[in-house]
Amino acid sequence: MRRSFGSLTLRESGLLGPPNQEALETIFPPIADYAFLSDCENSCLVAPTGAIEWLCLPKPHNQSVFGTLLDRAAGSFRLAPVDSAVPAHRQYLPGTMVLETTWQTRGGWLIVRDFLAVGPWYRTGDRSDHHRRTPGDFDAKHVLVRTAKCLHGSVDLVLNCEPSFDYGRTDARWEYAGASYDHVRTINPDFDQLNLTGDMRFGIEGRSIRARHRLSEGESAYAVLSWTDVAPPANRTEVDQCQAETSRFWRGWIDGGRFPDHPWRELLQRSALTLKGLTYAPSGALLAAPTTSLPENLGGSRNWDYRYTWIRDSAFTLRSLHKLGFDTEADDFLEFLGDVLEPSGHVANGSKPVRSDLQVLYGVDGTSSDPEQELDHLTGYSWSRPVRVGNAASHQSQFDILGAIVDCVFEHTRSRDSLSERSWRIVVQSVETALASWHEPDRGIWEIRGEPKHLTFSKVMCWVAADRGARLAALRGEKERADRWWRAAHEIHTDICEHAMGANGYFTQSYGSDELDASLLLLPMLGFLPPDDERIRATVFAIAEGLTDGAFVYRYKTSTTDDGIGGEPEGSFTVCSFWLVSALVEIGELDRARTQCEKLIGSASALGLYGEEIDPLTARHLGNFPQALTHLSLINALLHVIEAEQRATGASIGPAGSPSWWNAAGKDDRPTTIV
Repeated sequence: MRRSFGSLTLRESGLLGPPNQEALETIFPPIADYAFLSDCENSCLVAPTGAIEWLCLPKPHNQSVFGTLLDRAAGSFRLAPVDSAVPAHRQYLPGTMVLETTWQTRGGWLIVRDFLAVGPWYRTGDRSDHHRRTPGDFDAKHVLVRTAKCLHGSVDLVLNCEPSFDYGRTDARWEYAGASYDHVRTINPDFDQLNLTGDMRFGIEGRSIRARHRLSEGESAYAVLSWTDVAPPANRTEVDQCQAETSRFWRGWIDGGRFPDHPWRELLQRSALTLKGLTYAPSGALLAAPTTSLPENLGGSRNWDYRYTWIRDSAFTLRSLHKLGFDTEADDFLEFLGDVLEPSGHVANGSKPVRSDLQVLYGVDGTSSDPEQELDHLTGYSWSRPVRVGNAASHQSQFDILGAIVDCVFEHTRSRDSLSERSWRIVVQSVETALASWHEPDRGIWEIRGEPKHLTFSKVMCWVAADRGARLAALRGEKERADRWWRAAHEIHTDICEHAMGANGYFTQSYGSDELDASLLLLPMLGFLPPDDERIRATVFAIAEGLTDGAFVYRYKTSTTDDGIGGEPEGSFTVCSFWLVSALVEIGELDRARTQCEKLIGSASALGLYGEEIDPLTARHLGNFPQALTHLSLINALLHVIEAEQRATGASIGPAGSPSWWNAAGKDDRPTTIV
């Protein structure tokens, strides 16, 4: 039976029927409105409502505990005023990953601070069973701390903690852990136990833990969620000490960097802190992003799992961190690379390690990525489906990673004035693989799911592998190997210039194609040809005109590139937008580069974060968030502009490199043979 209002049915009045995409989008916060927290092992995203909407345990690529980011019923943890959902202000405490949210209510003002705790090394008894890198002075404490303080008047505070394990498929079951109401714990036998402690009275309501408490001016409350056997902070004094230790860790780390005295300094520091937060300290690996399946096109199917370490991204990131003076992270990543290529305990003929084939991506613990699968029970962010976990790109042929690895070792060698035998073995394996593979088609940097192609950027990176490898071989005095690799580099270079040049004088996406590809913006930075070469300039200008919408650069035209997704549209790739800045600086277009850079800086989230893509029409962030590759390209772009302006004005750009024999590796006027 249909009910009507006057002459209109419910469906005709708009009260029934499926909501449109715009209506669905309002149910989820914009991607850029999330805050990112990390302790260099785990990370979470905090919505502007004060809810933790994404947390995976015990490792970043494991199942979610809070998954509201991908389905509004998949679990969250909110601490906020009862009757407010829009905060007055949000910020990171300067130089830290401590989030501060200020709320104004009808009764008063409230400040909530959230952080994943880091403290002094506390494993005084047994060694850690998952730390592979040299322990530092600090370590993750595996606790999420949330504090609230009333600044003025009185505020009714509400806590609602409702974990749902296994991506929302299994609700938490709780019990009290003592005689009082201030400690509850989960009792699900198949999942890590969660403990919630604090100075509020917790009530168990199904899968939820709830608390409500009125704070008057000067009063405070706290809650601590922990997933460790180590005792969490037990009172307000210990909570305050925990925050002080966490702030000291982050500020001590950022103090170790070299940042220009420039208005962009804060944005550079926030990007550096984000990259550090995406680092998995126990292994040295770097997450591409902490999330999965945030869409590159709202309502579309370009939804991928980025909770892994991409060899390419990590190698590019270390170049940025080197520029800022963070060399320890580079050491750790190279050791991680050695771990996955030379697994411990495996020997051949009782003496030499068995070398593994290099994969495109790994879990942060060095394991292969999980098989890609779709989670049909989740709605997806803004109903963008499918939701995917695992990544099928893991075993693709992507030859560009070989050049990224060798270039990473090359830059590391110049910075650290040394080259370990382990790193040299990585170079040899990567160069020899590149020389054996460069003739073949692959799926390249964009991980196309269509047919493999002879992609120009992949060929260029094989040239990079041979070129940088030859320089390192020369410095080691390996004349025969250096000569062979230099000859191969020349052969690859000649082949690219002959087959990848389009009719209009610019390099194209693939051999025999006329398509543009934004990855070729890296050519001037890689030294493939001099920046003033007309072919380089033509390539940069062609991309700037043919793949852009304002300041935003698309990676390629999805309508004409067979990437296996059927031409589905996507947003602009923010990393490519920053690559254009660097490329313009390289070819001498400094004014244009600065204008481009300022527009991109204006598109940052309110907390200085970037997702993978930006919709040029709305400036809405898309894709997984925050993304390491975007933040490292931001660092490179901003430093490119700053250093070019300093050179133009004659200002100091810092001390020169040490005059060691390793520094000769960077000279461009290299000989073709070793005398």
